[in-house]
Amino acid sequence: MQPIETIRMAITTLTANKLRSSLTMLGIVIGNASVIAMVGIGQGGQELARNEFESLGPNTLFVTPGSRQERQTSFDVPRTLVYEDAKAIADQVPSVKGVAPQISSTQLITYQNRNARDSIIGTTPEFLSVRGFEIAQGRFIQEVDLQGNRRVAILGSEIARRLFPSTDPIGQQIRIRNSSFRVVGVMEEKGAFLGNNQDDVVYIPLTTMANQIVGRRSVYGIDLTFIAVSAKDQESMRAARFQIENLLRLRHNVQGEDDFTVQSQQDILNTVETVTGGLTVMLAAIAGISLLVGGIGVMNIMLVSVSERTQEIGLRKALGAREKDILTQFLIEATILAVLGGLLGTVIGGGVIVLAGAISPLPAQISVPTVIIAVSVSAGIGLSFGVIPARQAAQLDPIVALRSN
Repeated sequence: MQPIETIRMAITTLTANKLRSSLTMLGIVIGNASVIAMVGIGQGGQELARNEFESLGPNTLFVTPGSRQERQTSFDVPRTLVYEDAKAIADQVPSVKGVAPQISSTQLITYQNRNARDSIIGTTPEFLSVRGFEIAQGRFIQEVDLQGNRRVAILGSEIARRLFPSTDPIGQQIRIRNSSFRVVGVMEEKGAFLGNNQDDVVYIPLTTMANQIVGRRSVYGIDLTFIAVSAKDQESMRAARFQIENLLRLRHNVQGEDDFTVQSQQDILNTVETVTGGLTVMLAAIAGISLLVGGIGVMNIMLVSVSERTQEIGLRKALGAREKDILTQFLIEATILAVLGGLLGTVIGGGVIVLAGAISPLPAQISVPTVIIAVSVSAGIGLSFGVIPARQAAQLDPIVALRSN
């Protein structure tokens, strides 16, 4: 029998039983859609993380207090970095372009009858250049504000809208922990970073933060949450890291394990991508179980089809059809069901990814290799699980088949 004729006959048989064929494909459709959607959403999460880490600032290193092991195993935040460390890095590390020490806290912010409990960041004038932020209105912290412990505040765009929906915030007085601060600037919109809204922040001078809001808690000076350091260029990153580590070891008289950690944005991104990549693989593997279930469904329905078409098979064999012809037809039917299910699942999975991109910050990431692999696996599953019923049909005795009711 000609291959085209065999395919035509298989299609005719499948279309004659539309409901059964549709239900047979359902498992394959769900499996493909799940795999493609999970992989696409996972890759979208990685792309979102990559874009957000780029917003941390170009060629940026982050110096945090405590060793990596200590920060992972202790609930108490170590207090091993002080303001003098940041000044030393700025003065003594030649490959560094800018240094922005930072103290972070959450405080109640009040303006008239409006209240907000948001992040307060105490920092220095270098924050803008190191972290890649910009001022939309007014000014940022100046050196004179640090020296005079001035109570000035710069608002993130979101908190400015909430506290001053119809008023120019510049020159207004807000209260932070019962202290009055004059608003001198509003930041450009920056967006969220790993779920934290960077526009819902108030910036004040670091010295004011230490002396009037959180208090001095280190005997060595103003203790810091972390230090952001901007290298001169990408080529200077490794040298800057090495020099900072050596300087802080000398300053802290480190004999064993470092009491600080220096990380680049790429280090942090690699960690996040490892976690999200592992979750993506796990979710794709779980979704892939649906493909296996769909393959079993194809086999079950094809076995039922063999029992229902016994007389047809016997008649064809009596008219000269070879076992190879019968085997080929049933394999083609199983493969058609699997491939169509795979294609339909691909469309649905792609639709889920596009919908997720429309209603969430995740960028739509439809992985072409994943689509090709998923559809190919679907065809392979149809072919593999179709072998048993196809062989059973091909081996039927034509006399027994013709006598069956």
